[in-house]
Amino acid sequence: MSTTVVSTPDAPAPAHTFSQAIRKGGLLQVSGQGPMDPATSTFVTPDDVKNQTLRTLENIRAILEAGGASVSDVLMFRVYLTDQSLFAGMNEAYGEFVSRHVPDGNLPARTTVFVGLPHPEMLVEIDALAAPGA
Repeated sequence: MSTTVVSTPDAPAPAHTFSQAIRKGGLLQVSGQGPMDPATSTFVTPDDVKNQTLRTLENIRAILEAGGASVSDVLMFRVYLTDQSLFAGMNEAYGEFVSRHVPDGNLPARTTVFVGLPHPEMLVEIDALAAPGA
């Protein structure tokens, strides 16, 4: 089974020793993405979890597409939030995004956990597991 590194300039470059995504067999694993604008390499709206969630999901979408997948191919999103009070705003933005990009209504699974994140500007980080063409 071959392994392919997936990379795109339409999402932030990894800051550490990992790939944007790895495709192996029928699976595509997207690394955790944050609310960084790939054009400016800066975090967006430090106090707005809705905008941060949308930016993060757009980064994931760009990586999925670079790997030959779409949001409709996502099996699972894992969402990491810095505080429980941010859940409603994240959930609203997430719902808008998946409704727009998963038109058949077969929504991916999701887990949300509350954690510390590596940059104080980050309120959210999300990763995704997809099965392109499945």
